[in-house]
This record gives sequence, structure tokens and C-alpha cells, in this order.
Amino acid sequence: MDDAIQLKYTVSPEDFTRAGEASGDLKKVLKQIGVSPEAIRRVSIAMYEGEINMVIHANGGEITVYVTPSQVKMILQDSGPGIPDVEKAMQAGWSTASANIRSLGFGAGMGLPNMKKYTDDLQIETVLGVGTTVTMIVNF
Repeated sequence: MDDAIQLKYTVSPEDFTRAGEASGDLKKVLKQIGVSPEAIRRVSIAMYEGEINMVIHANGGEITVYVTPSQVKMILQDSGPGIPDVEKAMQAGWSTASANIRSLGFGAGMGLPNMKKYTDDLQIETVLGVGTTVTMIVNF
């Protein structure tokens, strides 16, 4: 990834006022360098879903993005509680979000399913009590 543009973002836990800033900034960068609107849409949706999951479930974290002429690779790392059952978490509508989070309009259980739907590759590495690393790739 020597020829890649590298971007880094910090996601704050439970900061819903700033949630989405990283995905918005990445969208702006991709537009500036001429990435296709369809690829930008896919990246933006996947990145936003990941970012929101970090805000809600993972005590925030760090996102590193690599942009090459042919793909965007997003690495989301947190030191949250981990995901007890990844297979269950991948099911549309399944969520561990609290009633308070749901009352804010989040936690519908579509984060991971949408991340998988809009990316070409999704990898989840999680260790309970240690954290989760999600790697997403969108090719264009």
C-alpha cells in the first residue's frame, strides 16, 4: 500500500453529535480524487455503519483508511467488549443496543449486515474483553 492515501480517524464513544464525521470526510476525499459515485456510496454506507457501531457498542476506537487507485480498505479497531456471537450479529435485525440507543434511532441491527452488503470483503476479528478489528474492502 505504498502508493495509497492514508487517512486516520478517532471515533469517540457515545458521541452521537460527531458520529458520521469520519465517513463524511472520507466521502469528500473520494469525490476530490474522482472515485465513481457508486463506489463512494458503497464506501460511505459501510464506513458509516462501522463508525456508528464503534460509537454504540465499542467505546469508540480508531479507523485507518487506505485509498489506492483500485480500492478503499477500511480498518476499524476498538478496545470494546468484543462480539460474543459474530454469526448472530450478522443477522439482519439482531442487536444488543439498549432501549436508550434505540430511542435515538440507532440499534436496528443492520450495521454488520449492511457492512457486508456494501463491501467486496468483510473480515471480523474479535476477542471478548479485548476488542474487535473489522476490515472492509470496496473495489472499484
